[in-house]
Amino acid sequence: MSANLQTPIDYLKGVGPNRADLLRSELGIHTYQDLINLFPNRYIDRTRYYTINELQRNNAEVQVIGTLTGFREVAQKRGKRLVADFKDDTGMMELVWFRGQKWIRESLRIGKSYVVFGRSNWFSGKYSMPHPEIELKEEHESNLRSAMQAIYPSTEKLTNKGISNRVLTKIMQQLFLETKGRFAETLSDSVRNELKLISKSDALLNIHFPKTPELLARSQFRLKFEELFYIQLQLILKNLIHKSKIKGFPFDNVGDYFTTFYNNHLPFELTNAQKRVLKEIRHDLGSNAQMNRLLQGDVGSGKTIVAFMSMLIGLDNGFQCCLMAPTEILSVQHYNGLLEMCKPLNISISLLTGSSKTSDRRAIHKNLENGALQILIGTHALLEDKVKFKNLGLAIIDEQHRFGVAQRSKLWHKNSSPPHVLVMTATPIPRTLAMSVYGDLDISIIDELPAGRKPIKTVHRYDNNRLKVFKFMKDEIAKGRQIYIVYPLIQESEKMDYKDLMDGYESISREFPLPEYQISIVHGKMKAADKDYEMQRFATGETNIMVATTVIEVGVNVPNASVMIIESAERFGLSQLHQLRGRVGRGAEQSYCILMTSHKLSKDSKTRLETMVCSSDGFEIAEVDLKLRGPGDIMGTQQSGVLNLKIADIVKDKAILEQARYFAKSVLKQDPSLALPEHKVILSTYRQMSKYRNIWNYIS
Repeated sequence: MSANLQTPIDYLKGVGPNRADLLRSELGIHTYQDLINLFPNRYIDRTRYYTINELQRNNAEVQVIGTLTGFREVAQKRGKRLVADFKDDTGMMELVWFRGQKWIRESLRIGKSYVVFGRSNWFSGKYSMPHPEIELKEEHESNLRSAMQAIYPSTEKLTNKGISNRVLTKIMQQLFLETKGRFAETLSDSVRNELKLISKSDALLNIHFPKTPELLARSQFRLKFEELFYIQLQLILKNLIHKSKIKGFPFDNVGDYFTTFYNNHLPFELTNAQKRVLKEIRHDLGSNAQMNRLLQGDVGSGKTIVAFMSMLIGLDNGFQCCLMAPTEILSVQHYNGLLEMCKPLNISISLLTGSSKTSDRRAIHKNLENGALQILIGTHALLEDKVKFKNLGLAIIDEQHRFGVAQRSKLWHKNSSPPHVLVMTATPIPRTLAMSVYGDLDISIIDELPAGRKPIKTVHRYDNNRLKVFKFMKDEIAKGRQIYIVYPLIQESEKMDYKDLMDGYESISREFPLPEYQISIVHGKMKAADKDYEMQRFATGETNIMVATTVIEVGVNVPNASVMIIESAERFGLSQLHQLRGRVGRGAEQSYCILMTSHKLSKDSKTRLETMVCSSDGFEIAEVDLKLRGPGDIMGTQQSGVLNLKIADIVKDKAILEQARYFAKSVLKQDPSLALPEHKVILSTYRQMSKYRNIWNYIS
């Protein structure tokens, strides 16, 4: 990487202060380096020159060589347009400008040969081309040109300020002139030879000015591989450094708590997947390095029992453990479930949330510090400075994407040295995304449901089948079951959502009248205490139907609820639909999920609904979701895209990503500190990148 690539963009000939400001604000281009990494969106074939008599009436982009023979102004409703006659040996066409006419008149010469490029229109008996790209024939022939013309990302503001694609191409040509097209190599010879990659300089030249389609394809592969390789390298290095530098507490002992529970109190036989994951966790806990593991498992796959048994290993080694959940209702549920399992083992466990009483808090703080309290369950309240442990050995974080990195590190600093960390999520993360976003964590997956769980039957019904759906609901309630009805929540239009919910609630109240039926309602405008009261009534079976907008909290467990009806299902994302479906099917009875929609459905909506009806595999669903929506939203982050990649796309380039991870791993396996002479170039590129772009710049 030549040093001058960090030169500010203002110094490039042809840019100047005004253009530099626009490039910075609109495209984030600050330096020569940023400009060279502005990769084209698409390419147009500019090898072909048409004669005027070959043009078709199909509004295609064409390139024509001819001579300007005259200008005229034509009045129209608003202002006037400038028209030029343009002819070649085969005929005549018109070039038309609706703005910028003064500049056009002054810069173009009658009688000269030009090459024009643009869309050809057929208008009142002749061909015309509005706002063509136009350059003198001799200039056109001397430029750094290529068969395929690059089309760069742009914005309306850039176009309005005259920074057209042609201007961007010219600036790019200037950059190649100033750097002489020489760019430092960034990959080692061994990696390049094994994959037959072209050099960095050739790749950059051919991505911007491709000589042939084949060279363009090779350049794209080379640059995508490199981008993904360095992200993987950074993630894997982070994990290696973490393991070598951050010593964990060695949990050498699997003692009485664990064995007594396993032999005498295990509520059900563990699945093979649960056993495999427990083995992975036990291995980490006994390895002298701090555990940093992500546990993925579909709703109801039994993550909690694995978490509890991991805590028992902590207690067997004389440490305290904690479990942090994103909402109060979920932490209460974890607490109640774990309390039952702690009782026969005489383990002290407490719950700390925002609404814990002051007297309870004092007791918890005291017992934590003197070690009398062994397990603490809670919400963000665990992060408060007052909460101090005597010796926290294991921290478990549920639904981690709701907690920021800063919040996680707060937990680590509760101790002189950081506890082992187990992160749990019921949001299945496609492998590609997990490799990129959680590449620094070790990943365990529980991929089978406990025995006796019946798969949930999912159907799609249109609004005009509503009466049949009501009849089905009444039959289920008569069997003693309970029902969820969920309405979509779209932030922009709370009024509309509220109206949808209220209209729905009214028609359900008419169809299911008191006293025969009892209905609970939960929505975002209610006070927390009222929401909890309604949730409790439903959980204890006092109400038959729960109507809600706020997506019923992740993990709320009502085994008797066997029907989930999702209204306007086309307005939900796939992962949301899958999460909602997971609220039922928690008991031994057959459960159902009914997706209600109108007849008007987009292609993507149809794909989502078909996927839900056909599949109950969270990972398969997440893969489809990733293809439909791109990576941004799957992680619960904003649409901005989880990975701010310049050229690679983790959905389309999944195979390249796997290759990049394989090569990054094998380089680091052979040479963890990148000290060998052959890895010198990788080390210096990695340092450069870390200096200007940290891994977290890639991951939003």
